[in-house]
Amino acid sequence: MIRTLAMKRTLAMKLTLAVLSILAMGALTACNLPNPYEPPPSSPVPPPSGEPPAVPTQPESQTPPPAEQQPERPTREYQLGAASRALVAQAQTQAANGDFATAAGSIERALRIEPSNPLLWLELGKLRQQEGNFAQAESLGRKALSLATGDARAQSLAWGLIAESLRARGRAVQAREAEQRAAELQPR
Repeated sequence: MIRTLAMKRTLAMKLTLAVLSILAMGALTACNLPNPYEPPPSSPVPPPSGEPPAVPTQPESQTPPPAEQQPERPTREYQLGAASRALVAQAQTQAANGDFATAAGSIERALRIEPSNPLLWLELGKLRQQEGNFAQAESLGRKALSLATGDARAQSLAWGLIAESLRARGRAVQAREAEQRAAELQPR
């Protein structure tokens, strides 16, 4: 009987925690936090003064551009959801205060929400770098790279994390190769 009562209490506590977690996620998704991975807005180009805009004299051709000008594969740009953004911001604050274990827990919670988002794996890799765990940071960078299919910016960030981790471990030649790959993938 005591065992049954203890099991009921445990179940009640788990249900309470689940409800609180759902409510907290709802509150976090209502927050409108800036996305740290969003590229800065480009400034509009003012029209040239005194010159009318150019008007084409012939109708545009309906033929598609040559195959060499078409993108080779579909592009994608990963973004963090609202809950993950809030957890990453919380983790960055915790890491800035030196509380790496709690920061890792916050990022791991975000990974439970968006496990295939390479930006979260990059955040965890940066945290491991701050802790001095460069081997794990490299591994997390490679995990992010494998998930970042179609997103050149995320791939570039992953190669950058890998390069920094390799350099910190004294592997300069491999770090230069990773940096070169990161540079090749950076948006122009």
